[in-house]
Amino acid sequence: MIIVTGATGRLGSLVVSKLLDRVPATEVGVSVRDVGTAAALADRGVRVRAGDFTDPETLGHAFEGADQVLVISAAIRGSRASAASKCAIDAAVAAGASRVLYTSHQMASRNSQFAPAREHAEAEAHLAVQDVASIALRHGFYASTLEHYLPRALQTGELRLPADGPVSWTAHDDLAEADAIALTTPGVLTKTKALTASELLDFADVARIAGEVTGRTIERIVVDDEEWTADVTSQGMPADLAEFTLGMFRAARAGEMAVTDPALEDLIGRPATPARSVIEGILQQVPVLKG
Repeated sequence: MIIVTGATGRLGSLVVSKLLDRVPATEVGVSVRDVGTAAALADRGVRVRAGDFTDPETLGHAFEGADQVLVISAAIRGSRASAASKCAIDAAVAAGASRVLYTSHQMASRNSQFAPAREHAEAEAHLAVQDVASIALRHGFYASTLEHYLPRALQTGELRLPADGPVSWTAHDDLAEADAIALTTPGVLTKTKALTASELLDFADVARIAGEVTGRTIERIVVDDEEWTADVTSQGMPADLAEFTLGMFRAARAGEMAVTDPALEDLIGRPATPARSVIEGILQQVPVLKG
C-alpha cells in the first residue's frame, strides 16, 4: 500500500488524484489530521486514517501496512518543522515501509538564507541514514507563491517588493504528477534531483508578464527590506511572518533559487507548466479583472 500524508492539503490532494489515475484506490491510503475532510476519498475506496506529525502515537495506525510512504512536509514554521518531518519518517520506518519519499525543497541546505530550506536539509539528512530505500523529492519553488503578491500589484499598478533574483517558479500540478510517478515507478528516479520548471524569472519578469496578460501597466519597484517590513506589518502581517518571508528574497538575491534541472520534465514526459500559465490563472481570480 502507498500512504500519502497531508492528503487533503494543496499538494497532497493533487498527489492522491494523480495516484488514483495510476493505481486502484484499494492500494492507496492517506494520513490526515481530520478524517472528515477526506470523506470523498473514503467513498472512492481509499483507506483514510487519522495521523498527526505532532502526535507520533497516531502515525503507527495511519501507516500500518505501508509498502511506501510519501511524507509531505508539514506546513509548520520554525524548528518544529524538521522535528515533525523526522517524526513522520521514523513512523514510516517503524511501520515497515520498504521505501520512504519526502517532499523537500530545491535549495535544501543547512546554509540557506531561507529557513524552510534549512529545515528540509535536516529532514533529508535524517532520511538518508534510515535503513530503507529513500529519496528526497526536491520541489521547485511553488509558483502559487505569486498569489500573495499579484492581486495587490494589479490593484495598485505596482509590484513593490524587496530585491530578489531569478526563481524557477514551478507548478503544483507538475510536482504532484512527478511525485505520483516516483511512487508508482520506483526505478524511474534513483537519486535526489531538483524538480524544477525550466525557466528562471525574477519579479521584474513577473510584473512584465502580468502586464502583458492584463493589458495594464504594472511597475516593478524595489524597496529595501525595512521599508517592506514596515509596510506589510502595518497592514497586519505578524513580524515573525514578515521576517520569514524576507528569507525568500534574501535567498533569491543570493542566487539560491536560480536552479533549473531537466529532471522534472524527464519524469513527467512533457514540458513543465510555464510560469505565465500560473500567473494567468491567478490573475483570473482577481476581482478587478472580473469587474
